[in-house]
Amino acid sequence: MAQETLEFARLLDACRHGDADASARLIRQVYADLQRLARAQRGQLGGTPTMNTTSLVHECYLRIAGPVVGHVESRNHFFNLASRVMRQVLCDYARQRLADKRGGGQVQVTESAIDAEGHGEATELIEIDNLLDRLELEHERAARVFECRYFAGLGEQETADALGVSLRTAQREWNLARGWLAERLAG
Repeated sequence: MAQETLEFARLLDACRHGDADASARLIRQVYADLQRLARAQRGQLGGTPTMNTTSLVHECYLRIAGPVVGHVESRNHFFNLASRVMRQVLCDYARQRLADKRGGGQVQVTESAIDAEGHGEATELIEIDNLLDRLELEHERAARVFECRYFAGLGEQETADALGVSLRTAQREWNLARGWLAERLAG
């Protein structure tokens, strides 16, 4: 992982100095990282996916690769940013899907068991997103940890690195966030 971090930093610096080859290589690396995160995220949710992995990667890439990549400070910062973007993409997609179900689109579709499961997942994602906004007001770091773990599928150490905290702090904040959210989701 240290080698990837050094390579990312080197490419990022070269991009800032106008190196087009470095920019293309950084974009390939960022895209590969997004693919890995999206696959991990899809494994987190299970069931019928709200959005498939390829669509999630492409949408995240489009939101990050443009002017935003120039503001990325490090590989860890990228992972932190990617976690937030994946949350936004998935929740925006879930909201759109629910709006379409309510007649936002013009076509009326009969709801099948698969549609019902996807609807349930979309509803749950939106509920978690809304609760995370509330958690962020009380425990901002716990909300960031949950976002990294749940929405980007980062492991414990990757989350700690992405947020610049110790492994133990990331574990403690993960447990806090999960407990806080579980209590509110159950009630």
